[in-house]
Amino acid sequence: MNLTIEDFIHYLVVERGLASNTIESYKRDLVKYAEYLKKVETVSSFEEVTREHIIAFMRYMMENGKSSKTIARHVASIRSFHQFLLREHIMDKDPSVHIETPQVERTLPKVLSPDEVEALLTAPDESTPFGKREKAMLELLYATGIRVTELMNLNVEDVHMTMGFVRCIGKGDKERIVPMGKMASEALQKYIEESRSKLLKRNQKEEALFLNHHGRRLTRQGFWKILKKLALSAQIEKELTPHTLRHSFATHLLENGADLRAVQEMLGHADISTTQIYTHVTKKRLKDVYNEFHPRA
Repeated sequence: MNLTIEDFIHYLVVERGLASNTIESYKRDLVKYAEYLKKVETVSSFEEVTREHIIAFMRYMMENGKSSKTIARHVASIRSFHQFLLREHIMDKDPSVHIETPQVERTLPKVLSPDEVEALLTAPDESTPFGKREKAMLELLYATGIRVTELMNLNVEDVHMTMGFVRCIGKGDKERIVPMGKMASEALQKYIEESRSKLLKRNQKEEALFLNHHGRRLTRQGFWKILKKLALSAQIEKELTPHTLRHSFATHLLENGADLRAVQEMLGHADISTTQIYTHVTKKRLKDVYNEFHPRA
């Protein structure tokens, strides 16, 4: 069964060209699915799988406290996998046909207020090379709304200070150009001119924009640790994730009258319905303000 999953993963990499994070997600979901089939249903081959097995797996996840979002993602992975098996003539039927995906509750993204963003952006100690790096990363994230993975994958040549934009590769290897403001440009220039060369050490050929203490490309996990430290320093009590600045970027733009299509373009969303979640955030905030300050609310 694992060999069949590997064939599917190879197909996703070579023919679909999906992002590495997406491929890892597919792999995790399908490995769990295969483990369940073997251990619980005593199924030894995917040819034996029936619609009832898939429904039982969904029920099993629900009973183990998995959210509707997680179950829906697993169902999507399973459906793509069985369609692949059918196309490759490994199976003569698709047991995932007509299986309903659980209704996913759309939770509103958590965002920082402008004051909280200011506190976070001023938290780095700019007297040190690492502080200048942290300042540049945070300013760039809030100025552009790019994903943390996109930030970590940036090379020096992707940033154009004079033109005021950054070039990044998003999901599905799609390239997009995102403008960045004066504050982000200044923080980046300061980091590149005064700190990056000190962090490079012996890795003079390293192309990565943001470096760790070994002089190599900083990882998502490394950034996550930095963010938690800075949030503590800025006394931000809200739950803060690497995606929070991206959410705040989109929400603050829309609150100040930005066009939804323009925000969609900057975020790199393929479908505008994904961007529309931020309009719900702004409406909720308006309602909160109304309830707090209107005498007859």
